[in-house]
Amino acid sequence: MKKVLNIVPYPYLPYFSGGQKLIAHFNHYLGEQCVLYVAGTEDNDATQATTYHFCPLLKKSRLRYADAGAFFRLKRLIKKEGITTVIIEHPYLGWLGVLLKASCNIKLIVHTHNIEYDRFRTLGKSWWPLLKAYEKFVLRKADIVFCITEDDREWMTAQLHLQPQKCITVPYGIVQESMPADKAESKQIVCATHQLDPSLPLLLFNGLLDYKPNHDALMAILEEINPLLQKKGLAYNMLITGKRLPAELQELKAWNKQHIFYAGFVDDIDLYFKAADVFLNPVQSGGGVKTKMIEAIACGTTVVSTKTGATGIEHSVTGNKLSVVADHDWNSFAEQVVQHCKQTTATPASYYGYYNWRQIALQVTIHI
Repeated sequence: MKKVLNIVPYPYLPYFSGGQKLIAHFNHYLGEQCVLYVAGTEDNDATQATTYHFCPLLKKSRLRYADAGAFFRLKRLIKKEGITTVIIEHPYLGWLGVLLKASCNIKLIVHTHNIEYDRFRTLGKSWWPLLKAYEKFVLRKADIVFCITEDDREWMTAQLHLQPQKCITVPYGIVQESMPADKAESKQIVCATHQLDPSLPLLLFNGLLDYKPNHDALMAILEEINPLLQKKGLAYNMLITGKRLPAELQELKAWNKQHIFYAGFVDDIDLYFKAADVFLNPVQSGGGVKTKMIEAIACGTTVVSTKTGATGIEHSVTGNKLSVVADHDWNSFAEQVVQHCKQTTATPASYYGYYNWRQIALQVTIHI
């Protein structure tokens, strides 16, 4: 079997964010297909790495991004184990990957999650041009670049002038292989937990709530979308889930009479995705694919999204489970929510064929 090293620059076991979850599942399923070593920070829970070897070779402090000692530790591991391919998550440790490629004669793959410089540009960071130059350098030095969406792949070839044959789409995956059979049961459980009427449509929004794109989306729900839903006469309940809700929103208690309730961080987000009738994604900024949308559709839930929020989704496999409206067109957004509360459709089988992690891992092994 092929021997592969993946370098992960931050803790991901256990995972809390979509990016951490991507890395955890990517490594788990790739570990089923090859002999995989993962070099990560010391503050990971290595007992959760069940299909691969976890090696705590990176420091916990921010100095790890410029730790020359990591080069020698990883080089020893590569030589000792006969590793032939190195993957780095994100381009941030690209300098390390480039040095390992030159000194160990290995194949270098950069696994991108976004166009990083463009994400920080949209967030208003003044130093994004420096990141662009560095990111472009790293991606050009790589033998292969894994792109999370077709949009990213086309961007890299057009804007960064990468060779098309070295850019491979490796989407964010799902563990489900078919439409879940327990949506009705899940809704009963969630509604009982939060003392909600299960006969009413259940709307859901989820995310890390102090992250600006998610915070802005939440405020759009509170100030724009929810008042419109009330004016349209829709009877419903809405749950907001996720960590780090700003303290000034006081756990959304002021909105309880408007059918909105804060559930905090939930251990089993899939249960809430399956319980929901419609998932709301009014995101207006930030780059990359919105992983929560992919997971919601996998759980059989219809998603209503802004155009920006739907960036990177493979529309050819979503069927009627994704409805996209123009950014800031909140009236159309609310109309789509009302419409989808009145109809039920299944997630197409092609969706699971495209996004299932095991199928993705099989395709990845072709390139390593």
